[in-house]
Amino acid sequence: MTAERIPGAPARRLVVVGSGIAGLYSALLAAEAGADVVLLSKGALADSNTFFAQGGISAVLDEPAPGDTVAAHITDTLKAGAGHCNGEAVRVLCTEARLDIMGLERFGVRFDADDDGDPALGLEAAHSAPRILHTGGDATGAGVANALILAVLDAQDAGKIQVLGHAQATSLIQSEGRVTGVEFLRNGRLESAFGDAVLLATGGAGQLFAQTTNPSVATADGLALAWRAGAELADLEFFQFHPTSMVLPAAGGSAPLGADPLLISEAVRGEGAILVDANGERFMPGYHPDAELAPRDVVSRSIALHLASLGDPNGHVFLDARVVEAKKGEGFLEKRFPTLSARTREAGLEWTLEPVPVAPAAHYWMGGVVTDLFGRTSVPGLLAAGEVACTGVQGANRLASNSLLEGLVFGRRAVEGFLGEGFLGWAPSNGTPPRAPHDLPNLASSAREPGSRGPTAAGGLAFTHASGIPHDGAQRTNAGRQLDATLILGPSGTTEPAGALTAWQPELVPEPFSRTALRRLMTAKAGVLRTGGLLREAAEALDAWADVVLPENMPDSADPRGHEDANLLLAAQLLVRAAGARRGSLGAHYRSDAVETRREEIVQRYTIRRKASLVND
Repeated sequence: MTAERIPGAPARRLVVVGSGIAGLYSALLAAEAGADVVLLSKGALADSNTFFAQGGISAVLDEPAPGDTVAAHITDTLKAGAGHCNGEAVRVLCTEARLDIMGLERFGVRFDADDDGDPALGLEAAHSAPRILHTGGDATGAGVANALILAVLDAQDAGKIQVLGHAQATSLIQSEGRVTGVEFLRNGRLESAFGDAVLLATGGAGQLFAQTTNPSVATADGLALAWRAGAELADLEFFQFHPTSMVLPAAGGSAPLGADPLLISEAVRGEGAILVDANGERFMPGYHPDAELAPRDVVSRSIALHLASLGDPNGHVFLDARVVEAKKGEGFLEKRFPTLSARTREAGLEWTLEPVPVAPAAHYWMGGVVTDLFGRTSVPGLLAAGEVACTGVQGANRLASNSLLEGLVFGRRAVEGFLGEGFLGWAPSNGTPPRAPHDLPNLASSAREPGSRGPTAAGGLAFTHASGIPHDGAQRTNAGRQLDATLILGPSGTTEPAGALTAWQPELVPEPFSRTALRRLMTAKAGVLRTGGLLREAAEALDAWADVVLPENMPDSADPRGHEDANLLLAAQLLVRAAGARRGSLGAHYRSDAVETRREEIVQRYTIRRKASLVND
């Protein structure tokens, strides 16, 4: 079956894959501008990282908090990114934020107000002024997603958007080097949707790890699709872990597959909650002078180090909020954190009477598919926005509440690029995204600089698979053991085969491939704490599993789970390659065996490309 063109719609068609904030918002904007839009959702429209976001959206409004400025937001973002951000992308994000907040309000989002009826602006860690907008208190993601979903359903009823739910994207369709559509599984059948471009808005890959704040749909699908189609990837070593995600009591130390995640907001520790180990001992003061109020990455590393010292790297600690209730009065937690109170009770815990089991959880992937500032990748016809993309705006460590904002700003800009003159003629010859056209439509009524170009994400590890690979994939040498790629280290052009990071040791693979085994391996060897030895062991195990799963090729299966498994394994291999190549610690990438990082290495880009000799084997 092929998704049919909507009668009377204009010729230009956009296929959007994903139903988080970037996918929903961009689909609405494209349809509003007159494009023919097909929106694919892997599950129901609400199945996305966006829906589970407790935090808010950062923006400096027309009437900001006293002393706040766009320049301050830019500075805070650059500082959090550890010197690894794309400065132009950060400028765009912070300057245009207020425009897309108005866009959300136009689609029905209602932000929380203070007693005077003005926007209630919150203050979060690493922000220098209150600039965080919320809806529903600690349920911002759900509030935003619900409003956008209702708007999409209205557009569907009006014949402006074609929604295809429970559609698992399996491969990108290419013709003459250009992406022209997407194949997907739906109701056990392989179907296709064609368009003038495909926008990937598929979110992240938290399911790589044993503990994650991401829902079960976060399985690196978009990243894997883009890699197989030949797109460049970057910054994959930078994966942010939130320190306190609830561990379900029945899960034995990790969330079961398919379970809804529950992040315990940092605001709980801000109110006075403490972390204790299984012996009831408070341990954070021994790791940092700010104890539980240390920066997010410090708290995550401290928990991981403490668990490792106890011989249980896949274990958990406890967040004790009873001290908050005792200090601030009975009923305080229920009033201050209504969603968390309800969710902990649903899990069989009463957090006013007992500590909550928590562990660092994979939260957000700063890396992804390299794009320019208008969402365009190195493959003609392929766009990306949101967490799956890498504009360079997040750098090596994301600033809190900038992720939903990125999906808005760059989702909208991707649509502007798609609707601009010259888009259909886009055919970069050097493997990099093109220059922005001079006459892009202005969906946010914001100024554009003539001839502006969105630089590709600076620094990090950029990965490129062969473009134009047929659907059945190229023949592999050494079975699936090593990615068919060459790793280029730094600007000197020195090359090292990707496989040189590893040497085959079958004893390091004690069990057959399964998603549970993959998640435990990644947590223990490529999670919060990393060393060269652990990363080599991870690479060897992953390559052994790849002998069987063959993740570089599209699985020949009608089972969506088989496609997810292949995507996760491929993403794991790429992440481990990136982490192994960056020998110094930077931002969210922490190596306890780190070498000293020079300034030029902070922004250094590495590239991995498929070996040309293997493309036609």
